[in-house]
Amino acid sequence: MSFKGSVLALAATALVALPASAEPVKIGMITTLSGPAGYLGQDIRDGFKLAMEMEGGTLGGVPAELIVEDDGLKPGNGRQIAERLITNEGVKLFTGIVFSNVAGATVPDIVDSGGFYLSPNAGPSNLAGKGCHENYFVVSWQNDSLHESAGQNATNLGYKSAFVLAPNYQAGKDAIAGFKRYFKGDIVGEIYTSLDQTDFAAEMAQIRAAKPEAVFQFHPGGLGIAFLRQYQQAGLSETVPMVVAAPSMDGVTLAAVGDAALGLNVSSHWNSDFDNPANAAFMKAWTAAYDRPATYYASQGYDTALAMASALKATGGSLDDPAAFREALRKADFASVRGKFAFGPNQHPVQNWYALKVEKGADGKPELKTVGQVFEDRGDTYAAECKM
Repeated sequence: MSFKGSVLALAATALVALPASAEPVKIGMITTLSGPAGYLGQDIRDGFKLAMEMEGGTLGGVPAELIVEDDGLKPGNGRQIAERLITNEGVKLFTGIVFSNVAGATVPDIVDSGGFYLSPNAGPSNLAGKGCHENYFVVSWQNDSLHESAGQNATNLGYKSAFVLAPNYQAGKDAIAGFKRYFKGDIVGEIYTSLDQTDFAAEMAQIRAAKPEAVFQFHPGGLGIAFLRQYQQAGLSETVPMVVAAPSMDGVTLAAVGDAALGLNVSSHWNSDFDNPANAAFMKAWTAAYDRPATYYASQGYDTALAMASALKATGGSLDDPAAFREALRKADFASVRGKFAFGPNQHPVQNWYALKVEKGADGKPELKTVGQVFEDRGDTYAAECKM
């Protein structure tokens, strides 16, 4: 079987081949696989599975069973799945959650039961500071820091006023708080949209009336695609520049909206053009395995698998000594696709942030190009509040 075929042959719930005498480590992946945001969870899942395939079907040389469940972007579903996997399957190691409202309902039960959770995406503020936990690690970013980079980028670009929009849930609130923390200009409008909203006509009218120098918006997945298309249709893309963080402009969103994204300013911790050996290996393997763009969700799923693999290797695949497994995770002994990476005191990333821009590539198609750096060795605002 070809490499591509072998990767795609992994089922959503897959038992990796292993010696008859070995017991695999069970990993519960609770993620969003359905609805307009379904591709976010699919990319996290496939990035994680790709790392396993590149290790010959193991994590750190340890046989692993990946159990994948769809939360449907419903917090109650996430919590029920976790409870079932803990009780019926004996799962102690979890990952996968995309959305902060699902994480808020699910992660506390996992860690309170003695399990470990490694986040490949959601990093809500309430779990980063006073609500931190020794068994909770975030491999992606803390929600605010993602958008703090957009605020600093907008400041660096010289904009003096901005209109801000995000969905009305924890990550949306963190997004606007993060942007405002580092944007030095005036906020001339602030709107919280619905998490399932697809019609933004009223918001477009309010943006036009406010006449901002720039717009910041956080709408991941299908929400972002709808927002960008309507922004162009309203004629705003020609008059009001947009400054966003990675969730509002990933590879899938770019492929969907095309030239409507040209000139968009983006900030991110990762881009497909990063020139380091780990990212080169990831991009080569992703391109061979999947017929779709690599997103930062995929890169985070991949990095999460590498982080997990490093700890499993150090402990011989055992979680019987939680302190030893925890200490192995804290070392972050893996080569991240984003380059320099470490865990801060609240077990959230300390990493660099970069300025990207949507420009036409050599083939004439829009692409995200890395054009500068926004922050270096940046942790998050809530780390000082975390006491472990």
